[in-house]
Amino acid sequence: MSGPPSRRTLLAAGLAAPLIGALGGCGPSEGSLSAGDRTRITFWSALRGSQEVVAAFNASQDRIHVDFEQVPTGTQGGYAKLGNAARAGNAPDVATIEYPQLPGFAIDGVARDLNDLVTDDLRAQLLPQALERTTFDGRLYSVPLDLAPMVLHYRKDVFDHHGLRAPRTWAEFADLGRTIRDRVEGSRITAFPTDGASQFAAFVCQAGGQWFDIRDDAWRVAMTDAPTRRVAEYWQGLIDEGLVHTTPTNSQQYNAQVSDGSILTRLTGSWDAGAQMNARPGQAGQWAVAPLPQWEEDDALLSDHGGSTFAVSTDSARPEAAMEFIAWQVAHPDAFRARLSAGTSTQFPAAPALVDVGREALDPDYYDGQDLYSLFDAEAAKVRDDWVWGPRMSSTFQVMHDNFARVGPGRMSVLDAVAAAQEGTIPDLHALGLNVHAVHG
Repeated sequence: MSGPPSRRTLLAAGLAAPLIGALGGCGPSEGSLSAGDRTRITFWSALRGSQEVVAAFNASQDRIHVDFEQVPTGTQGGYAKLGNAARAGNAPDVATIEYPQLPGFAIDGVARDLNDLVTDDLRAQLLPQALERTTFDGRLYSVPLDLAPMVLHYRKDVFDHHGLRAPRTWAEFADLGRTIRDRVEGSRITAFPTDGASQFAAFVCQAGGQWFDIRDDAWRVAMTDAPTRRVAEYWQGLIDEGLVHTTPTNSQQYNAQVSDGSILTRLTGSWDAGAQMNARPGQAGQWAVAPLPQWEEDDALLSDHGGSTFAVSTDSARPEAAMEFIAWQVAHPDAFRARLSAGTSTQFPAAPALVDVGREALDPDYYDGQDLYSLFDAEAAKVRDDWVWGPRMSSTFQVMHDNFARVGPGRMSVLDAVAAAQEGTIPDLHALGLNVHAVHG
């Protein structure tokens, strides 16, 4: 399966990249490239553990020195900071970019084509489906750090008490939702996340949808294709039957619902197991993790939810050193150990050789000895590799969130909310100078 289109193809689709003229002309001076005998590079990231990784890298050799700056998460200003720095010609050598935002930074000219920098040896160490997420028509624009297959996190203690089992299909999930509503007082099977556009996209990806694509030198936008309609109608049914809460996950209300047993499953990436451990230590022994339900029991198709990559900026005057640091970050056991030393995590590495490092660092008691990393390893193999993110996913997600907040019985439907997100996205893409072909239904 092919990955997202190359920058060359994207430019042919009509984008007059606003940053191209600014890049490279105002980068760091040659005098700033080294400190003593060391080549000096800069690294911006919002990821926890990055300071520890930088310290370990700097101590591991005497040729390259990394200057680290902790930046806000992308939605809290980190991506705006990176874009502004690129416009001024002084972007960092290395920046962390999440998968959905990478196409935008590639077509804007911020992320460098890495094909001549990434070795065959490094490629061979990384999951092919993770590399496909960062490869545009054969050109690699960033290096994946992790991959987060969607899984089902569930309250095993409540399930066991009521004789319930983890559902294998979405039909079973709906049936289980009815059982929980009727038999487990005050509980619902899960929440429809009104701020969960990325989760909804993951469900669509699993169902075979394709929101964005390049065809005939134009961006094809089809956010109400048949698989999306199937997913939207499914969740609409759960909402209409009162089987789920409608709650923003980034809220005190959601945290309270998970903590008090009002919500019994969470449908998110593998990383959320570690987030659960950090947020609710008192629920140790109560949770387990299972494969995400499939549409048909024999299906084996998933999406990822979350995950980060490392890009080398076009501004960088020392891309070889930047790539050496990135390769160490994503593939060296000492780098993963350093990152995990910053706190409990169930990050699933894009380099399979590091899985044992993650397993060894994780206290298995919280999940009653369950081997989470073996489960994540099996589920990562199911992740679909041909999903294409759009040019401005942050703004697309925000429009969707605004409309998801209006979803409810007798109010806006899930499908109407997604259709409204498409309509809100089209003008944004036109404003970028893109040729756009919108497909409805």
